Amino acid sequence: MRFNKNDKIGAYTVTFPHKQGTCAETYRVKDASGHTRFLKLIPYSKLRRNQLDDQGRVMEVEISRQLDHPNLCHMVDDGMLMLNGGQYAYLVTEFVSGETLSQHLTREEKLSVYEIKEISKAVLSALDYLHNRPVSIVHGGVNLQNILLSLVGELGDLKLIDFSHASLLNQKPAKPDLRQVNPFSLAPECFAGVNQVQSDLYAVGAMMYRLIYEEWPWFVDLSRVAEADRVDFLLAEREKPLAMPKLDLFEFDEQLANTIAKALNYDVEERFQTADDFIQAICGEVKIAPPKCRRKVQSDGSDPSESKRKSPRRCIKGEGFAAVAGMEELKTQLREEVIEPLTHPEEYARYGVTIPNGMLLYGPPGCGKTFFAKHFAEEAGFHFQCITPATLKSRFVNATQENIAQMFKEAEENAPTMIFIDEINELVPNRQSDVHEMSKSAVNEMLAQMDRTGERGIFIIGATNYPQMIDPAILRAGRMEKKYYVGLPDLTARKALFQLYLQNRPYDFGLDYDKLAELTHHFVSADIQLIVNKAALAALKSRSKITMDHLCKAIAAVKPSLDEKEIQRYEAMKTQIERRGEDKPKSKPHIGFR
Repeated sequence: MRFNKNDKIGAYTVTFPHKQGTCAETYRVKDASGHTRFLKLIPYSKLRRNQLDDQGRVMEVEISRQLDHPNLCHMVDDGMLMLNGGQYAYLVTEFVSGETLSQHLTREEKLSVYEIKEISKAVLSALDYLHNRPVSIVHGGVNLQNILLSLVGELGDLKLIDFSHASLLNQKPAKPDLRQVNPFSLAPECFAGVNQVQSDLYAVGAMMYRLIYEEWPWFVDLSRVAEADRVDFLLAEREKPLAMPKLDLFEFDEQLANTIAKALNYDVEERFQTADDFIQAICGEVKIAPPKCRRKVQSDGSDPSESKRKSPRRCIKGEGFAAVAGMEELKTQLREEVIEPLTHPEEYARYGVTIPNGMLLYGPPGCGKTFFAKHFAEEAGFHFQCITPATLKSRFVNATQENIAQMFKEAEENAPTMIFIDEINELVPNRQSDVHEMSKSAVNEMLAQMDRTGERGIFIIGATNYPQMIDPAILRAGRMEKKYYVGLPDLTARKALFQLYLQNRPYDFGLDYDKLAELTHHFVSADIQLIVNKAALAALKSRSKITMDHLCKAIAAVKPSLDEKEIQRYEAMKTQIERRGEDKPKSKPHIGFR
């Protein structure tokens, strides 16, 4: 990212660097009035010819000027910058507190058919507006990542975002870059560079199919297909019948099945011609007959290709990050850097981005590393295995290696799985230190098992108070390459922790959470939980609600787990680890003969 927190981009102040893509960077910013906005920074050097108009202006910016619809983000401002000799455009829109449909699916096991209909109608409403402009606008990128669900509104309040692949209907055809788009949501004509109104409607049909069947229509693994052959391969797959087995889902009837199949017809003229027609079909206002395209629907509800179909991803239930107080930047970072690649590997594979294998949570004891890891697994929708070194280590020769191998085998059988190893420094100590040969063998086994775990649906989380004691090979790129410091909760986090620990207990109204947070400077999460427990016990004895007096007395009775010296030691440790990742050799060592 080119800008960090508090940097200026024109008249805007960065509050959070959001995401770095292949063609743009996005930021959460504040304007001069203090309003939160969303800013997209676009380097001209990375734009394709069809992303500029005849005057050399960025099409996404020019299209955004025209938008005025409740399901589309309103443009606030735009401008140009010169950075390091390069030219950049920036686009500022309203900020919507929400999550993408893709992120929502990582937390929810599955949407109901009613919810799928509501989302589809809102997207089609936005497309109907775009398609009926004086010159029709084709979005060209309807997919799960470009649908933003509001966290404070209804499903119908969603926003269709990202116009980086949008075009005007009168533009010349341009073939898509399959590394930048999801090929399974593209209509057949798009591969030839033709992008029209019905192409957007096809993408909505593909999205509905994905939400109901939990995989894209005509989905195939492209990783083993040469890049030059992928278009022919995909189009050959589209010639096959569309597999639509019957499902026992409430509101999933013949009408809806026919509606989706019509939207996915290979022949443009057999699809819906307008977004309004599509909406009427979803609402049942017009009856849709079985389409002329070939379609498999077995009378017994089975499908001969079902054995080849990937089983739906099984999610574990839980509150996810909602149960974790504070750590907002870390949560956002993990959603973007870890959860997205793990839950959508096919998207990242197109860009050649490696799926992460593991991460290390390090920091002082009692700051919630184990608690955070459990809810991280819930947020991602993965199975969760909590392991301690004592459950794997054995005094018998080779037994520890066998236990480690068995752990990974079980995780792969139940993939996607997150393996959380507490006090991981005990399991994989530095082999250069004075450790037993059996411990070195355990490290070797872990190294062997951790290679390419992301591709096997396994993600490793290690937690430790002593990261410097872990074997360096475990922490290198390709293994636990991501390292996150979980430190003392700040003022905002301490306030949220009190609210979290008190929410299901009988407490007095009017508690001053700000004062409680101020009184607990240098207290860790476990300390605050102990304070609330002590206050609750005192309230129980007096048969009253938990009051400020109870809490203040409990704070006075509990000493912080960490003293100033220990806190400084951990902060120095954090600085050292962060610098280690940034250090570059000042001069290259000599290699070969002199």
